[in-house]
Amino acid sequence: MEKVVNFIDQVEVDSTDLFPNVESEDAYERIGGTATGGGTFWGLGSLLTKAKGFDELLALAEKGDHRHIDMLVKDIYGGDYKTLGLPGHVIASSFGARFSEADIARSLLFTISNDIGQIACLYAMMHKLNKVYFGGYFLRNHPLSMHTISFSINYWSRGQVQALFLRHEGYLGAIGAFLKGAEGDADKYSWLENYAGSSGLHTQIPTQVQGVSMDQLEIDRGDSAVTYCPLLAHPALYIPDTVDLTQDTEAREYWLRCFEEAAGKYESRAVSSQPISDTAKDRARKFKEKYVSRLQYLKIQPFAYGSLSVRSLLDTIEHYMREFDFPDPYLEQKQQENEKALRLLSKRLQWLDGLEWSPRQEALVTSVLAGNMFDWGAQEVAQLMENTDFGFYEARAKIQARPWLVDYLSQWMERLKGPPHKCAAIFVDNSGIDLVLGIIPFARELLQRGTEVILCANSAPALNDVTHVELVGVLKQVAEICGVIRRGLEEGRLVAMETGQGGPCLDLSRLDQSLAAALQEKVDLVVIEGMGRAVHTNLHAVFTCECLKMAVIKNRWLANRLGGDMFSVICKYEPLVINNITALLPFEIKNTFTSHQTHNNKNKFSFCWI
Repeated sequence: MEKVVNFIDQVEVDSTDLFPNVESEDAYERIGGTATGGGTFWGLGSLLTKAKGFDELLALAEKGDHRHIDMLVKDIYGGDYKTLGLPGHVIASSFGARFSEADIARSLLFTISNDIGQIACLYAMMHKLNKVYFGGYFLRNHPLSMHTISFSINYWSRGQVQALFLRHEGYLGAIGAFLKGAEGDADKYSWLENYAGSSGLHTQIPTQVQGVSMDQLEIDRGDSAVTYCPLLAHPALYIPDTVDLTQDTEAREYWLRCFEEAAGKYESRAVSSQPISDTAKDRARKFKEKYVSRLQYLKIQPFAYGSLSVRSLLDTIEHYMREFDFPDPYLEQKQQENEKALRLLSKRLQWLDGLEWSPRQEALVTSVLAGNMFDWGAQEVAQLMENTDFGFYEARAKIQARPWLVDYLSQWMERLKGPPHKCAAIFVDNSGIDLVLGIIPFARELLQRGTEVILCANSAPALNDVTHVELVGVLKQVAEICGVIRRGLEEGRLVAMETGQGGPCLDLSRLDQSLAAALQEKVDLVVIEGMGRAVHTNLHAVFTCECLKMAVIKNRWLANRLGGDMFSVICKYEPLVINNITALLPFEIKNTFTSHQTHNNKNKFSFCWI
C-alpha cells in the first residue's frame, strides 16, 4: 500500500447551512437551508466580545457557562416545570440574564447550534429521514458544537433522528477534490484511512511555521479496487461491527484496557521478529508508546476517530506496526506452524476417512473449531501456546462440550443430507493448525460432495492470519499430500482468492472486486470462521444465500457477556433468507439484530453543511 498525506490549512467559514436530501451517489436534492450558521456565530461573536478570530471565539465558548446568561426552564417556571413535561435544564430564553464574555460566546454557540439542530430535525422528519450528517468548518470536530447539535436533534425528534458528524470537517472539499481526481484509476485502486497518521479531535499536527497547526489525513492506497459483498441481504443496512464502543461504555472500558495490557506483547513480538536489527527495540518501544497514547486518548474522546470498535482497534495496531517498519511480525511463527501442521495432515485425513458419515461431519466442524483456538491475538490462548505444549488435541479438549452456546450443528448436518452446494466461499482465519487441520479437511469434504470451493484470505498480513500469498503456497504443499486437493486445484474447482483486506476482522463492504464478482457468479454458501470475522464482525450479517459461522470465544469477558464461559462455541447455520429473517436467530442475537431495523428509509439521509 502507498501512503498519501494531505495537509490543508486554509478553508473559508460557511455562512449558510444547506440541507440536501441524499438517496444515492447520483440522486439528491436541496430541500432547504437556513441563513444562520458559522458566519453568524463569527459575526455576532465579534460584535459581542473582544474575540475577533473564529477559533478564538470557539476557545472562549469552551471557558464560558451558558447558564449564567441563558434563562433555563426552571428559572422561569419555578417548581411547576415538571407538570409541563419539560426538563429544568433546557434553555428557555437565550441571553436572558447577567453575563461575562465567555458566557456570551458559549450562549451564542448554543443558540446557533440549537437552531441548526431544530431546523435539521424538522426537515428530516418532514421527509421521513432518520439520519442527518453534519459537516463544515463550523464543526471541525469541535466537541461542544457537536454535543449541542446532537442534543438538539435527539430532543426535538424524541430520539427518532440520529445526528452524525463527518471527520476532517472543514477540509472535505479538498479531500473530495483529491479523490475525484483519482477516479481515473478507480478500477485499479482503493483508498482507506490510516489511523496511525491521521489527526483526531484536538490533535492537530504542529508545523515549522510558528503558531500554525494543521489537521492531517493519511490514506493508504490499496492495490485493488473494492466493493460491497453482493451476497449481503441488506447492503444499505450492513454494519460490520457487532458492538459500537462509542455507545457501549462497559465494552469500551474493557477493550481499551485489554488492548493496553496487551501492548507489551505486541512490542515483544515486534522485536523478536527482527533479531538482527539494531533498531528493532527502539522502533518497537515507539510503537508501544504511540499505541498506548492513542488508547488513552480514546478513553477521553472515544469518537475522535469516527466509529470505535474492536475492529478499528485491531486495525490501528496493524497501521502502527507498518509505520514503525514491522510489516509482518508473525511471519516466522506462521511458517513454523504451517510446517508442523502439514506433518500431521496425512494421518488426520486417514482418521477422518475411517469415520461413518455423521461422526465425520461433526468431527470436521469440531476440527475447524479446535483449529480456531490457535490465535495469537487472543491473550489467554497466546499464553497457553507460549508456556505449554499446546497442540491440536489439547485444543480440541479445551472447547466447550455440546450443546454449544450457539449450536446449529444438527441443522447444518441435516442440510448436508440434501443436494450439494454449487460453490462455497470460505473466509479463512489463522495459519498453521487452523488452516491445515481445520479448514483444509472441511473444504476437502465439500469438494468430494461436488461443491466448488473458494478460500478467501487477507491481502496483507495481520497477526498470525494467513495471507493470500501464503495460502497459495500451503495449498501447493497440501496437494502433494492429498489427491482430492490436488485434483481440485488442477480442475479449478478449488481456488484461493484475496479479500482486499489486511486486518484480523472482515468488512464485507470492502471486498476485492474480483472476489465479489466470483461470489455473485456462483457462490451459494458462505462460511466465515474465527472470532474476529464471525463474532467481532458479521455476527448479525444476513446473506441472500446459506451461511455457516464458526468461532470459539477465546476471551472470558466476552464469553460471559454472551452468556457462556471461556472457550464457548458459536456454530451458527443460517439457511436461505426468508420473509421473517430473524426467526432463524437465537433470542439474544435476534434482539440485537432487530434493534437496528426500527425505521424505514435506512438508505436515505439528510446532509447539513454548516
